[in-house]
Amino acid sequence: MPRAFTPTSPLRQRFRPLWWLAVVFLVVSLATRVVLLAMSGSEVPHTPLNLLYAFGVGLGYDLVTFVYVAWPMVLFLWLVPTRHATVSGLARWLAWLLLLALVYALCLGALYLHYRAHLGMTWPLVLPFLLVLPLPGFAYASRTGQWVLYGLALLLLYGLLFVAASELVFWNEFSVRFNFIAVDYLVYTNEVIGNIRESYPIGRWLALLAVGTLVLFAVGRRALRVRDDGSRFWQRGKVALLWLLLTAVSTAAVNGSMKDRTGNNYVNELAGNGIYQFFNAFRSSHLDYAKFYRTLPDDEAFRRVREMLKTPEATYVSDDPRDLTRAIRRLGPEKHLNVVLISVESLSGDYLGTFGNRDHITPYLDALVGQSLFFDNLYANGTRTVRGLEALSLSVPPTPGDSLLKEQGNENLFSLATVFNDRGYQSDFVYGGYGEFDNMNYFFSHNGYRAVDRRDIPKTAAIHSENVWGVADEDLYTLALGQMDRVHAEGKPFFLHIMTTSNHRPYTFPAGRVQQANGTRLGAVAYTDWAIGDFIRRAREKSYFDDTVFVITADHCASSAGKTSVPVNRYHVPLWIYAPKHVPPQRVARLMGQVDIAPTLLGLLNFSYRSRFFGYDLFQLEPGRERAFPATYEKLGYLHRDVLTVLEPQRKLEQMKPDYASGDATPIVPQDEEQIDQAVAYYQVASELFRRGQLVRRPEDSTRVPPLPAEAATAPAPAGSVPAPAGSVPAPASSAAAPAAAGSVPLPAH
Repeated sequence: MPRAFTPTSPLRQRFRPLWWLAVVFLVVSLATRVVLLAMSGSEVPHTPLNLLYAFGVGLGYDLVTFVYVAWPMVLFLWLVPTRHATVSGLARWLAWLLLLALVYALCLGALYLHYRAHLGMTWPLVLPFLLVLPLPGFAYASRTGQWVLYGLALLLLYGLLFVAASELVFWNEFSVRFNFIAVDYLVYTNEVIGNIRESYPIGRWLALLAVGTLVLFAVGRRALRVRDDGSRFWQRGKVALLWLLLTAVSTAAVNGSMKDRTGNNYVNELAGNGIYQFFNAFRSSHLDYAKFYRTLPDDEAFRRVREMLKTPEATYVSDDPRDLTRAIRRLGPEKHLNVVLISVESLSGDYLGTFGNRDHITPYLDALVGQSLFFDNLYANGTRTVRGLEALSLSVPPTPGDSLLKEQGNENLFSLATVFNDRGYQSDFVYGGYGEFDNMNYFFSHNGYRAVDRRDIPKTAAIHSENVWGVADEDLYTLALGQMDRVHAEGKPFFLHIMTTSNHRPYTFPAGRVQQANGTRLGAVAYTDWAIGDFIRRAREKSYFDDTVFVITADHCASSAGKTSVPVNRYHVPLWIYAPKHVPPQRVARLMGQVDIAPTLLGLLNFSYRSRFFGYDLFQLEPGRERAFPATYEKLGYLHRDVLTVLEPQRKLEQMKPDYASGDATPIVPQDEEQIDQAVAYYQVASELFRRGQLVRRPEDSTRVPPLPAEAATAPAPAGSVPAPAGSVPAPASSAAAPAAAGSVPLPAH
């Protein structure tokens, strides 16, 4: 091999274009990192150590990524014969095509077995096979070979610039390199491409990228002249084999979390490479908790979770140490009120005037605070819509990798809808777009809900505005009101879960609704507020309004970026429970997790039922036991007693004291082992139960649970189980775990 690479060797001549690609890739990667650093602004102090880390470690990731990126060029330089085509005639072409199809099928099978990656995620793999298909049909040292090499170089260069531009857009939206969100976007190309076309001048950008490609190509095309004085296929094969070995070693030895060594998450992200992070996220889309995360012995994990889930109104129905089924018993009859749960797209707590925002973009929701049971310190499960939907419908901690909405075997799970359905409710999930996105229609229709989406809007209905995500919120609420009217006319109570979309890029909405500009985030938030107010006003005219509970919250925050891996300020979302005839206005300052919304709502309705929810009825919980589960797709957070524990792959963990206002955090030394074990137990048990199919709804879950006997009314309520008085000032975020103020007034008995 060394002799083969002498300065004039045919092998060196043949693989010279690979050096061109390496230089181009490293220059583009460096330029991307410089621009991202500038976009980060003050979030990244320009200290020598930060800059050395970002660019030094970044170069290492760039070199590893180049091993992957260079494969199209390596295949081209290996497979194209030197002077004469090796595949000609129909029989040989058919044999070559059959061989490629077999290899392609084997690759798809391996990806499915190892990563559970379906065709919707792996379809781009067809591109390298289409590239390889014609290669043996012409000679490298020919005019055709020269033009094909130029074409491949132009295609790769344009692709690198396109990815770089995409990274800038992605960073502007999420302040991170490509991650699991980008992997999801690969699956749902219709919505994503439509969103990009509606949000950005994509035609102009593509044209500018084409011009940039031609300029860079003209500068370096001398390095792309074909020359090969007689290399042999087996010689070139040694280079391809070496490249395969480098690929295997880098895959085994390097992972996306190795760069996360500084206390500033922006620096860690800059040190990565977007292309590498994308494939790392793809590999992490189906993380086996027991394989990648810190664990406890199963018996201990289940014992801990059973202890932590026990509350005064709950009794385990079985002595099985791995059965979490509890009988929830309340005093008196149930209140079968209608329930409308609205999960608002990206409604961060930061947008509300009640939390200090001075843009005055949520006047209706701010006014509604004083008319509702309002929760000041609620924290979302994740940073994606599917995580919010998972928490609200299933009341489970987020499992690593994919949300349960998109996992296989997610049918017939114990859900909020099944509790309502056992009482004769009609449960609907109502969405203004097409519910195939994020597998929503499939999940909800197989877990107790009737899926209602864009297709159910009558063709004659007036649509005031729509974009790729769906119709405007006001039109979505019109669809919901129609469903409510029909169910009420049938004499049944209804439970509707409505998922909005207008507060999502491209932020378009009907003209004339708000003063803020269309196509802007502030305008979209203001319109979201207007549309909710309009919906409540229209619902107030209905005969069933007085017997309807409106629950309004967010699926997640608008931004997930921060200096720490799990910045808690990016998980703070609001919650209103509004029912003027049934729920008196109160403000609750206690810490609450998104998983607690379902059981707290059922408690307000005085339901006695069987439960396997991981959430608490906050008003039955003793002070000091509150917790939340802020997480990313691979970093699993546990927020309890002002301590944030984060479990990470490779069985690593962080533990810190969070700053609720800024999202920063201070490492805790020594670490609190008890809280670590609690976090591990929750996530381990949740993942294990789903893996073993034990989150499913069982026939006996419909068993009637009798309410508490009347004499139980004399028993004292648990301390701190009631909200703070109406009009009280919310506790500062740093005291989120504090119990309700002394002397608080209980809700009326149901």
